[in-house]
Amino acid sequence: HGKNGKGVASFPSIVGKEAEYISKRLMQYRAGEKVGPNSALMKSWAKKQSDDDIANLAAYISSAFE
Repeated sequence: HGKNGKGVASFPSIVGKEAEYISKRLMQYRAGEKVGPNSALMKSWAKKQSDDDIANLAAYISSAFE
């Protein structure tokens, strides 16, 4: 998503996304759902994350890239 979260190539911007939105997407990836063109990459990462990991990352992203 780039150094500033603004998106790079096929990786979308995560700037301004709320924690709930990010968490939901990560949970979808972890469940094996296809969400977008980079789903395979995201699924392999997300399946290793716990609920707490996802919640913490979502909270961080939602506040770090405002």
